[in-house]
Amino acid sequence: MQNKKVTKTGTVVSDKMDKTIVVNVERQYKHPLYKKIVRKHKKFQSHDENNDCKIGDVVLIEECRPLSKNKRWTLSKIIERSK
Repeated sequence: MQNKKVTKTGTVVSDKMDKTIVVNVERQYKHPLYKKIVRKHKKFQSHDENNDCKIGDVVLIEECRPLSKNKRWTLSKIIERSK
């Protein structure tokens, strides 16, 4: 039995901390009653070991052990660089 790590794709909204980025992840779902597409946003603090990311980058983050009070995600790869 393999344990799959959860991954999420999002946009970097802050890189001001040392070795930490804040990633905004957006998800869409259909409202159960009104059948309208609803967009929800959530921010995750993620570990960036080499301080590679800049604001606006699209990144893939994966779940890991708790690294600090709020950090439970680590940077897996940078999908697209910001201009």
